[in-house]
Amino acid sequence: MKLTEGKKAPSFTSKDQDGASIKLSDFKGKKLALYFYPKDDTSTCTVQACNLRDGFKALSKKGIEVIGVSPDDQKSHLKFISKHKLPFRIIADTDKKLVEKFGVWGEKQLYGNKYMGVFRTTFLIDENGVIVKIIAKPKVKEHAEEISAGFGL
Repeated sequence: MKLTEGKKAPSFTSKDQDGASIKLSDFKGKKLALYFYPKDDTSTCTVQACNLRDGFKALSKKGIEVIGVSPDDQKSHLKFISKHKLPFRIIADTDKKLVEKFGVWGEKQLYGNKYMGVFRTTFLIDENGVIVKIIAKPKVKEHAEEISAGFGL
């Protein structure tokens, strides 16, 4: 099933960096930027996370929650959050159920080598759980602004 704008986001229940449960339904009545990225503490993923950190206050003032998702484990997420002072939660999708459910897991290629990985993608989900915008290949240095614009704010 390919997710498209205007459709309901798939429901999920996962664990964040602290092992706390996190569900899509927790965000009913709120705007959610659910951003998927390949790996903690790699150069591009760090630039993206730090851009979201720096824009977090402005996004929060507009009522937008930010949640990261990667296949890394809770320990890796805790280290990433601490090292870069990230103010948002990150889902530890070690079983890859969420990346598969959102259709962002697949074959990638780097320097001629094929491997399975996460396609950097952000889903903007409105207060009713509807996907209002899918940002494929976000501009990592301007991602907070892309999210705000994607919600029309």
